[in-house]
Amino acid sequence: MESSNQTYTSEFFLMGLEYVPELQSLIFNLFLFMYLITIMGNLLIILAVSIDSHLHTPMYFFLCNLSFTDICTSTTTVPKLLLNIQAHDRSITYIGCLSQVCFILTFCVLESCLLTVMAYDRYVAICQPLRYTIIMNPFLCILLVLLSMLISTINALLHTLLLLPLSFCTEQDVPNFFCELGLVTKLACSDTFINIIFIYTATIVFSVIPLSGIIFSYMQIVSSILKIPSVGGRHKAFSTCGSHLSVVSLFYGTGLGVYMSSAVSNSSISNVIASMMYSVVPQMLNPFIYSLRSKEIKGALRQLIMRIICFL
Repeated sequence: MESSNQTYTSEFFLMGLEYVPELQSLIFNLFLFMYLITIMGNLLIILAVSIDSHLHTPMYFFLCNLSFTDICTSTTTVPKLLLNIQAHDRSITYIGCLSQVCFILTFCVLESCLLTVMAYDRYVAICQPLRYTIIMNPFLCILLVLLSMLISTINALLHTLLLLPLSFCTEQDVPNFFCELGLVTKLACSDTFINIIFIYTATIVFSVIPLSGIIFSYMQIVSSILKIPSVGGRHKAFSTCGSHLSVVSLFYGTGLGVYMSSAVSNSSISNVIASMMYSVVPQMLNPFIYSLRSKEIKGALRQLIMRIICFL
């Protein structure tokens, strides 16, 4: 159906990567390697925490959920990219594109919520250690995770439903390797004022507010740590927060990079690099950050690897 310059499209084209024949194999192997590392690394974290009873604490419960979220985030985008490279086909169906938008929003917002919850957990553990087990009881931990899932799902569904009434121009090329909400919205011929307002509102609610909460938590944490008289006590307290702080910096740092890149440049290459740094790289590096900085995770991973070797 066509009316003037508007059309109801049945598919989009992911134009983020140039499929140069000489580089196709390299690009495919690079993304496949990153995806496999992401899956295996996060699965190892989940298994290590599951088999070690000493790690059955709120902090590692949240970490398992974060690892699962990282797996889902990468699985939303990378397999479709690998399939397109192999098939020499850049297309993605209209339903597939909206599904990518919905799922990537769900898991990115869920990760932001989980990082905020983990910051609150560290705040209670360090600033109110005597009440930690009372406050961070199993019921509250499960409730916080379920609430994070509910909020992220509702937000993603609202964004996706707002895309449904839009009609799209004959230009259906998405300058990225997956369907990103802002880029898909820009392709619409109809009025997107409500969509844009909702995007900016959601960005403030699910980025600025959680980050402000994390910063406030760490200000209180640093203040409490500095009051600890012994150097060893301070070092131990800081070490429990180091991994989480590194992951927060990586997640929000790359997110800020995406925002700055889209504001400064509209080129396809900058969009791809920024999106890859946001939706692929942090998910791959998170398991390494926790395994390298946490002695408990190191010990659990060694125990898990020994069990696997004995089983084989």
